[in-house]
Amino acid sequence: QVRLVESGGGLAQPGGSLRLSCEVPGMVSRFNVLGWYRQAPGKEREWVASITEHELANYADSVKDRFTISRDKAKNTVNLQMNGLKPEDTGVYYCNGVGPRGTNTWGQGTQVTVSS
Repeated sequence: QVRLVESGGGLAQPGGSLRLSCEVPGMVSRFNVLGWYRQAPGKEREWVASITEHELANYADSVKDRFTISRDKAKNTVNLQMNGLKPEDTGVYYCNGVGPRGTNTWGQGTQVTVSS
């Protein structure tokens, strides 16, 4: 079974930046859509951003104009550049891949904490 592995989480101050990366073995052939979700303490997991195999990106309103999702086909990674971080961006960030049959594959998550 394919494993997605996130990295790059940590602590940032409000207004700061972090870059998350997710290793996606066989990215081009296995997944039609790759995305990032997050889950804050006591809340449900929510969609943050996604990018299709045709490089079409979409964002949740809460992160639009601050976050950028991208794919690196040479490295088989999907990345999330997070700028202008806010305390409400705090949570565990999960990488997700959707295959041709609609199957979902998840990473184990990486913690992002935004605090002064």
